[in-house]
This record gives sequence, C-alpha cells and structure tokens, in this order.
Amino acid sequence: MFRFTLQHTDEASRARAGVIETAHGTIPTPIFMPVGTLGSVKGVHQRELRDDIQAKIILGNTYHLYLRPGLEVLEKAGGLHAFNSWQGPILTDSGGYQVYSLSARRKIKEEGVTFQSHIDGSKHFFSPERAVDIQRSIGGDIIMAFDECPPYPCDYTYAKDSMALTHRWLKRCCGRFDETEGHYGYAQTLMPIVQGSTYKDLRQQSAETIASFDRPANAIGGLSVGEPAESMYETTELVCGILPQDKPRYLMGVGTPENLLECISLGVDMFDCVLPTRNARHGMLYTAKGVINIRNSKWKEDFSPVDEHNPCFASQHYSKAYLRHLIHSKEMLGGQIASLHNLSFYLWLVGEARRHIAAGTFRPWKEEMVKAVQTRL
Repeated sequence: MFRFTLQHTDEASRARAGVIETAHGTIPTPIFMPVGTLGSVKGVHQRELRDDIQAKIILGNTYHLYLRPGLEVLEKAGGLHAFNSWQGPILTDSGGYQVYSLSARRKIKEEGVTFQSHIDGSKHFFSPERAVDIQRSIGGDIIMAFDECPPYPCDYTYAKDSMALTHRWLKRCCGRFDETEGHYGYAQTLMPIVQGSTYKDLRQQSAETIASFDRPANAIGGLSVGEPAESMYETTELVCGILPQDKPRYLMGVGTPENLLECISLGVDMFDCVLPTRNARHGMLYTAKGVINIRNSKWKEDFSPVDEHNPCFASQHYSKAYLRHLIHSKEMLGGQIASLHNLSFYLWLVGEARRHIAAGTFRPWKEEMVKAVQTRL
C-alpha cells in the first residue's frame, strides 16, 4: 500500500514535490508531521488537526506508547488509529532517539538496549526485533528501524562503531519485519535511518548501506542534536545526493521554519519536530513575516488578529492581546491557540514550498522566506 510518486523537481535546487500513498491516505510532499508522542498532539483535537491545520500524517513514539498506555491496551483497542480516533497516516519512531536522550538510564549492547522507565524506574529491554514487534502492535503506517543516535559532539571512533551497530540492527529489523505481518489488516512500511554523526565519510558509507537495503523510504537521523546549522545542511546535502531519487527522504527531528526551507531545497521530503507546539506553549509564534514573542508588553493592547494571513481559525479569531493574556495567566486555552497557530503555519509553509516547486519559483521564494521567518517582530 506504500507508493511514492515524484511529481515535480525544481531546476534551481534539489527541491521536489510528490505524493506518498499509504493505507490510511495520501500525503503530499514536502510535508511536516505534527508530533503526537503519547498518541496525541498536545492540546490539539484530532478534528482540529484534520480540518483546521489540515495535517496529513502525525507521529507516535514507540518508547512512550509502550510504557503508557501499553501494548495490551493498544491491541485491545485495535491499534493506535482506533485508540486515538485519528484515521490518517501515522508514523512511529522506534525509540532509538530515547536511547540517545536517556543516556543515564540505559545500557547498549549488541543484543539491544536495557533501559529504566522514566515513569517508575522499572527495567525494560528493546532489541531490533522487539522494536519491530512493538510497532506492529501500535499499528503505524510507517515504522522506523531501531538505531543508535550518537551524541554531538562525539569522537570518530564512537561515531563509526555506533553507525556499524545501527547497520547490524537494521539487518535484524528487516529480517523481523519481513517474516511478520501487521496486526490490523493493512500494510506497514519499514524505514531505515542513516547515521554517522557529522563525519562525511561515515555519512556517505551509511547512506550507501541504507540505500542497499532497497526499502520504500529512507530517513536521516542523528541531526538537530546540537550541531551547527551549517553542519546539518552539509550532511543533509551529502546524504540526499546518495539516497535514491525515487524514494521519499525523512529528516528526523528538524526543525525551525528556516531549517525546513533550507532542507527542502536540499532534497528532503518529510519533517517532524516538537518545536512548533513546545515553543507555542511558551508564547513563541511563527508567522510569514517573522517570530512573535507574545509575552512581550508590546502586544498587551494589540487587538488585531494573532495572524490574519494564517488560514487557521484560531489565528484569525483571537487577538494578540487576548492570547498574551492567556499565556501570562497560564490558561490552557493559550497554549492550545498558540499550538494551532504554529502547526497551521508549518503546514502552510510546506504547502507553499510545494506550490512554488510546481510553479518553478521555489528558489527565489525560499530565499526571501528564509530572511522573513528569522525576523523578530
């Protein structure tokens, strides 16, 4: 059920526009995927995701969903789609990033990773096979291979050994995936992940290895973990030049609006990041004219819409002054409005990128937009 059709390419860059078909719907690319770590995008109803934000795919996280609500609950519900009432496509992260982020709570061995729950300290074990099995139970349309995400900075030897471990784990993931079937009557797709830190020779080797597995889609991991933006772009450009042209490329955990624009121009098709919702809850709003810190006193008596150019209902219906009041008062509605606004902007941004790619005007539009989105209002 997974198919990628490349529809347009930009002559002045590597930007592309296409369509991904899954069992739960089609996804126009480039696309941004709102993060629903625990099965929900914080503060946003599924109806709002579908109708107001027009999200085409959301994320769930294997590590968190495995701990809560647990596989027994998810399987009895009929999988995550039935459990959270989101009927569009879902991508599940394998938990590999948590291996990176919970460094004080885990031990990595060839067999897999033993870790302690951040909830109650209980011990658990993830192997590549187990990560596939868990994601079969969760039921994502796209499931990620189990990998190790090395920290930044790390020395060359660590990065090389970590990359080699990720490749060995990928072979085991593919073996388990190919010998099993989904639980809920539709096909799932396994996506490998390129690693190698910021070392060019390692990234080249990893991209070539991942491409050799000939899976329907590929991901770029281990970036946006503290490295300079230029290193991210150099690595992304290198990897996109190696990964197959006829398969979608997913840059994991990225990023700011300018990061998305620059990486689209390098050939990336899919993005996810917690930034738009996390920053929204602290009063940072993204717009086509720049970034607004709604907590600033300059917005106290500004009764104009949050962003009249944003198609989202929340952006047009509520004033800056009212949103500032809600954020300062720590009212839940403030975080909800801001989250809806930011997610709508991100989806608008990738939609505009797609439109300009098709029209042949992407590069000049991108250059102007990169300047605009970095402006502080």
